Amino acid sequence: MDIIKLLEYLQEIIETSSKVPITGKAMVDKKEVLEVIDKIINNLPDEFKKAQWVYEEKERILSEAVAQSDEIKNQNMELLKKQIENHDITREAEAKAQQIISSAQRDAKAMRLGARDYADEVLSELDREINSRGNILIGNIKKEAEDFFQQLESKITNSSGEIRENIKELRNYNK
Repeated sequence: MDIIKLLEYLQEIIETSSKVPITGKAMVDKKEVLEVIDKIINNLPDEFKKAQWVYEEKERILSEAVAQSDEIKNQNMELLKKQIENHDITREAEAKAQQIISSAQRDAKAMRLGARDYADEVLSELDREINSRGNILIGNIKKEAEDFFQQLESKITNSSGEIRENIKELRNYNK
């Protein structure tokens, strides 16, 4: 089921729910609303799942890079021990290890920033959508409350007018 449809259904539940006079509040079936919210949570877009996967993949790659970096460091230490008299080879190996570490750190940072930016973009869009729908719901509720109060005021005014006319008739009747 589409999340937009679920949100519209939730809006319909609220719009068609019993109204509590004067308070502007509505009584809704808690179980039904919670079921719709649960469906919305269960049907969140795949982008959230993708963002989670990107985050997990970043962590996996980072840990592999760290493990690879540690392995390369250990290999370099062994190489250093074996070829201590040949200083140039040792320096070259350390430089290569540092390049690999730097490259792995750059890649991990780029992935981390990319995942964060993607998650931020998805969450920002969701926030905008929720705010937009919330404003529409609030506007609809305000309109319904205004209509209710106008109708109530009209009924009270009509009733007051009828009562005044009845009082005049009673006073004229006794004369």
